[in-house]
Amino acid sequence: MRKFNIRKVLDGLTAVSSAASASSASQQQQAGNRESDIQETLQSEHFQLCKTVRHGFPYQPSALAFDPVQKILAIGTQTGALRLFGRPGVECYCQHDSGAAVIQLQFLINEGALVSALADDTLHLWNLRQKRPAILHSLKFNRERITFCHLPFQSKWLYVGTERGNIHIVNVESFTLSGYVIMWNKAIELSSKSHPGPIVHISDNPMDEGKLLIGFESGTVVLWDLKSKKADYRYTHDEAIHSVAWHHEGKQFICSHSDGTLTIWNVKSPTKPFQTITPHGKQLKDGKKPEPCKPILKVEYKTTRAGEPFIILSGGLSYDTVGRRPCLTVMHGKSTAVLEMDYSIVDFLTLCETPYPNDFQEPYAVVVLLEKDLVLIDLAQNGYPIFENPYPLTIHESPVTCCEYFADCPVDLIPALYSVGARQKRQGYSKKEWPISGGNWGLITQSYPEIIITGHADGSIKFWDASAITLQVLYKLKTAKVFEKSRNKDDRPNTDIVDEDPYAIQIISWCPESRMLCVAGVSAHVIIYRFSKQEVTTEVIPMLEVRLLYEINDIETPDGEQIPPLPTPGTSSNPQSIVPQSHPSTSSSSSDGLRDNVPCLKVKNSPLKQSPGYQIELVIQLVWVSGEPPQQITSLAVNSAYGLVVFGNCNGIAMVDYLQKTVLLNLGTIELYGSNDPYRREPRSPRKTRQPSGAGLCDINEGTVAPEDRCKSPTSDVKDNSFSRSRSSSVTSIDKESREAISALHFCETFTRKADTSPSPCLWVGTTLGTVLVIVLNLPPGGEQRLLQPVIVSPSGTILRLKGAILRMAFLDTTGSLVPPAHEPWREHNVPEDKDEKDKSKKRRPVSVSPSSSQEISENQYAVICSEKQAKVISLPSQNCIYKHNITETSFVLRGDIVSLSNSICLACFCANGHIMAFSLPSLRPLLDVYYLPLTNMRIARTFCFTNNGQALYLVSPTEIQRLTYSQETCENLQEMLGELFTPVETPEAPNRGFFKGLFGGGAQSLDREELFGESASGKASRSLAQHIPGPGGIEGVKGAASGVVGELARARLALDERGQKLGELEEKTAAMLYSADSFSKHAHEMMLKYKDKKWYQF
Repeated sequence: MRKFNIRKVLDGLTAVSSAASASSASQQQQAGNRESDIQETLQSEHFQLCKTVRHGFPYQPSALAFDPVQKILAIGTQTGALRLFGRPGVECYCQHDSGAAVIQLQFLINEGALVSALADDTLHLWNLRQKRPAILHSLKFNRERITFCHLPFQSKWLYVGTERGNIHIVNVESFTLSGYVIMWNKAIELSSKSHPGPIVHISDNPMDEGKLLIGFESGTVVLWDLKSKKADYRYTHDEAIHSVAWHHEGKQFICSHSDGTLTIWNVKSPTKPFQTITPHGKQLKDGKKPEPCKPILKVEYKTTRAGEPFIILSGGLSYDTVGRRPCLTVMHGKSTAVLEMDYSIVDFLTLCETPYPNDFQEPYAVVVLLEKDLVLIDLAQNGYPIFENPYPLTIHESPVTCCEYFADCPVDLIPALYSVGARQKRQGYSKKEWPISGGNWGLITQSYPEIIITGHADGSIKFWDASAITLQVLYKLKTAKVFEKSRNKDDRPNTDIVDEDPYAIQIISWCPESRMLCVAGVSAHVIIYRFSKQEVTTEVIPMLEVRLLYEINDIETPDGEQIPPLPTPGTSSNPQSIVPQSHPSTSSSSSDGLRDNVPCLKVKNSPLKQSPGYQIELVIQLVWVSGEPPQQITSLAVNSAYGLVVFGNCNGIAMVDYLQKTVLLNLGTIELYGSNDPYRREPRSPRKTRQPSGAGLCDINEGTVAPEDRCKSPTSDVKDNSFSRSRSSSVTSIDKESREAISALHFCETFTRKADTSPSPCLWVGTTLGTVLVIVLNLPPGGEQRLLQPVIVSPSGTILRLKGAILRMAFLDTTGSLVPPAHEPWREHNVPEDKDEKDKSKKRRPVSVSPSSSQEISENQYAVICSEKQAKVISLPSQNCIYKHNITETSFVLRGDIVSLSNSICLACFCANGHIMAFSLPSLRPLLDVYYLPLTNMRIARTFCFTNNGQALYLVSPTEIQRLTYSQETCENLQEMLGELFTPVETPEAPNRGFFKGLFGGGAQSLDREELFGESASGKASRSLAQHIPGPGGIEGVKGAASGVVGELARARLALDERGQKLGELEEKTAAMLYSADSFSKHAHEMMLKYKDKKWYQF
């Protein structure tokens, strides 16, 4: 397989394109007198770039936490990301600057704050009381590595365990270390000669805050008395410990071990475990120990008032269960349920009714964080059903291979897609409401519908409702079901051109108005779909097979047939060079034994039941030619008004009439030029530069290729060549000639020749060598005549050339408004039309193409053409270039889109050097140039797209979509649109101790931790142990606190914090300061009143 040159892709990543924009004035050409007098309304102040939201499953998750009062879930990842989830529609993404992995998360329950511990031995305090959470404090440990943290409920002292086996204590208000330290050598028995290993668990006894349970990795557990600073009990076991959990009464705890056992200990009996359980061990006869199992990575012990406690664990399967999926085990009384998961378990948490550890826990659900999914299990229902997940976490169900974004769609589209998608939902979910229900939605300030379409490696296509910065799946289409599937590898046809994912989607072309959908797949196949609300059964799947050649006209094909010359305006198709079929091909090899006339995939020949939604109109496949595999499709366009679909690759272009199911055009790229080929190339047989069968179909090797990146950009194989072409002055080498691919296609009604007096239907074709050619379309009248008379197509030669491959084309009318391609309005095709409807359809013309429909015939149009290097605006019909702009000299444009914004239009570009740019139309004035994101992998190149109203997106990781906006208005409204994570909620009442427990001293024992850990009692911690780093703040409420009395107040409060005063005292002193500051000014007084009753974490 030809290796992709990653150096070429990353060439010019740091090159700055501002030089190009600076010289733009000199590059705007004047052709005679300026033909454009269009008033442009867009100015640079209309543009501002910012990220909006991130959707999808957190990539490479590593930590999990839940606030049981606020009902907010937090997930940390290996790349330092933090994702917070509330009720459906309330989500938030934050990022630790260091990018270090999150190893643990701890909520300050019901206080709107979260502590994160990272693999680089830093602790961070996040303020969640603002729409975009920010770090208030950080603490960097210098000499010890953090392994475990524990923050007791309603405490401000965080216990931090380290790899050396020590425990340090952090005041979470000031984020400073206490002088109180529990050293490992004091905790373990003095007679012990070995180090007990890192701390793997810390928790306080639910009934006595003064007793701390410390778990060491080696198997030792210590119950430490905080007041007397010594160990009360030591529990030793010869198997390594992974986790520990308390019974809520504080008399027993349970440990999980590396040999697949659980040990339950009575607190006052340290000599041996009260009970040892091997949940998945085979019980052997003769009372022998069960066989060892895999480690139990985590255990939780949750009690109920009414019945037996729950013991919930992950791992622990026996070693002979090879190939068995990861499991969560729920033990309840005598029953043991083993719940299989699709991916390995990262962490799990049991959701309980109470936040108090010393009360009956009453568990109701388990959140299981998997490597690639989030599962919630209902513990209250028989069979433990899962909850239906309302978050958009299935983007990566199969790896995303391409995506498209449509803003401002027809309003009836989302309801139509939702209604057909609702029938696809699975059954058997829990009937209860989704339990993660915290936060509040933001205000909806955007009212237009937005749809995202994702294409996947398994051939599926998903439609998502992306309106108002949310994401919800609407409908899923499986394109692979039209093909015969091979049962095993030996059974696979030898015509395959890819080893994996033969159905992967590469290009999506969608017409929202007519709902026609066309997709191109990696096996050189194109499928056209029509939307219907009716179920139908298709007896024979309509299909065409196309021989897209790259051979000179006088070379004989293996079958001895002559390929006819170029179609002239009198011919409708090229019958000998195609194999139109309505059934799968039987011809598999030519006379000399080479594969010939066979497609890569086999279409089913049995009747196909098609559910409401997208239904197959036509399958088109490129076939093998004389032992040459078909080349991947590089561009695709469908037009509902004309009933045509067109696609191209590096061999040539093919156009199909999907209404009549015929091939209209089948030309090699060079043949498109006719006698006007600027390179004077000689077409030749493709066999002279034979490529391996999979060439250009698998993804680029990015060092270690993730399977998610297998499928590649529809144009990346072509891009590789165009990168080198656009840098080279010589374009005469054989390789470069042969690889001129079709890179852009656009149907339109415009002027095709200089002498034209009226626009006519045509197809504009752009190639990777920067050439733009035109094919004129002669369409029969509508109605029945459209199905009987042929469509006549005639190439009319080259219009112009640009530097670099052509990426995008569009047309403006004389007022500067965008002229969308003609389209038919959607109608239901599976219902017979009555006579009136038939008459209407005969008269029905395609929807007017221009917003200014009163346009006179003599008025002109403007063609906007964007290539990898430059943009040009051409006046039609004169074909004069009236504006030209070199977008970049040292890099190349990956994506260019002509989009509407603020009742005007602009050209938006994303460059490989990381710049996002916008240009006015038609004058190509630079309006925006921001360095945003360098092209670090092909996933970004494959998925980046702009759409109307200043929206854009790309796949930021294999599982997540990042949305951004380049509209200043959207940036301003974003704060209102974001949801709130924190909502004021009363903390539930503490459990009642009862009369006798109060009388005889039973029940929970409290501890004055301030007395123990405060500076006065324990002294100061060593300065070299950890370094305090003030957070960037992100304090929304105190933006004015930089100077004046409010600043003094904030500083005074921080000083009080650092002196370790109790929260109550802090509030009293703050109130006194607020009162005395009244004389400064009315404004300051109002500010202080605003902060009078707020706690430290609200700043």
